Amino acid sequence: MMRIILSAAVSADGYLDSFGGERLVLSSPEDWRAIYSLRAECDAILVGAETIRQDNPSLVIRDPKLRKKRLAEGRNADIMKVAVSGSGKLDPKLRFFTEGEGQKVVFTTGKVSSKLSEAATVISRPELTAVTILVELRKLGVSTLMIEGGSKILSMFMREKNWDELRLGMAPILVADERAPRLVADGQYPPMTLVRTERLGQTAVMHFVNRSQHRIDCNYVARAMHNSLLCEPVPNRYSVGAVLVTLDGQEFDGYTGETDPTNHAEEEVIAKALAAGADLKGGTIYTTIEPCTKRKSKPESCSPLIIRHGLARSVFGLKEPPKFVDNVGIETLANGGVEVVEMPAFAPEIIEINAHILK
Repeated sequence: MMRIILSAAVSADGYLDSFGGERLVLSSPEDWRAIYSLRAECDAILVGAETIRQDNPSLVIRDPKLRKKRLAEGRNADIMKVAVSGSGKLDPKLRFFTEGEGQKVVFTTGKVSSKLSEAATVISRPELTAVTILVELRKLGVSTLMIEGGSKILSMFMREKNWDELRLGMAPILVADERAPRLVADGQYPPMTLVRTERLGQTAVMHFVNRSQHRIDCNYVARAMHNSLLCEPVPNRYSVGAVLVTLDGQEFDGYTGETDPTNHAEEEVIAKALAAGADLKGGTIYTTIEPCTKRKSKPESCSPLIIRHGLARSVFGLKEPPKFVDNVGIETLANGGVEVVEMPAFAPEIIEINAHILK
C-alpha cells in the first residue's frame, strides 16, 4: 500500500505564507534538516503548479550522505518530482524540471507545450482527483509519496481522505492577514489523531495520522486494481483484481483467471484464505468490479459465495456495466447482511483497465 505523507509549515495563526512580497520562511534550520531527511525516504514528492511558479524550488536531495544512502538502497539519488497543473502552463526552464536526476511528472487537464513534454512525463486526464493521481503514481512504482502543497493540493488530498500522515510545523509568527493563504480551503474535513509533538529549533512540529476507514479502503481497492493488471485481457470476461482481509489481519491477493480460466477474482482470494486456514467471518473483500450474481461458468456466483463465507464487507470501485448480464450484486449482498461500499472515484481507471470490453 502507498504511504502518503503531507508536509506543511504554518504561522501560529494558521497561514502558509504572507500576502504578497517575499516568501515567508516558517521552518527553522533544524526543521528543514528533518524535512530533507524525510524527503530522502520517499519515492516521490508532489507539489502544485502555483508553488512551482512562485517559489521555483529544485526539490533535489543535496546532502551527500542522503544521496549515498539512496544509491546504496538501489534507488536514484534524487526522488521523482510530481507537479499538478490544471492548465498545464509550466515553464520547462524552471528548476523543478532542469535540476535533479529523478523523473519529472506533470498531471494536467489541459494541453502542454512540446518543450514541457520533453522535460517531463505528462499525464493528462479530464479531471484530476487524489485517486486519479495516486493510481497513476502507483503504476510508476511509487510506494511512498510526500506532498508539500500548496493549499489547493493539501485541501484536495485531505478532503478526499487520501493521506496517512500529516507533518505540520508551526512557527512563532503571526500573519494576521485574511488575504494570505491558509493551510486548507474552506470545507469539511475528517478528524485527525495527534500522535507526537516535537520542538526543532523555533518550530513546533505536530505529527497527525489519518485513521479513517475510507483511507484504508482506498489503499486496498488500489491494490486490487494493481492485481487486476495481472489478468490476461479476454473478450468474454472482465479483468478483475481482489484483496481479502480477515479480522485478524491476514491478507490474500488474487485476480480473475489466476489459477483457472473460469475462476473469478473473488473465488481466487477466498480459496487462498481457506487453504491457509483463515477464518473469513467478519472480514472484508475488496474488488475492482461489483461481485457478480449471474454467471454461466459455475452454479454459484460471487455474491452468494461472499455471503456463505460470512464476510462482513464488500468494497469495490465500479458497478458492473450491463455488458454481459444485469448484475444485482449490491442488492444481493445487502440483503445477505453484507455492508456494501462503492468507491466510484476509481471507476475511470477500472474502465480503462477493461478497455478490451468497455470501449
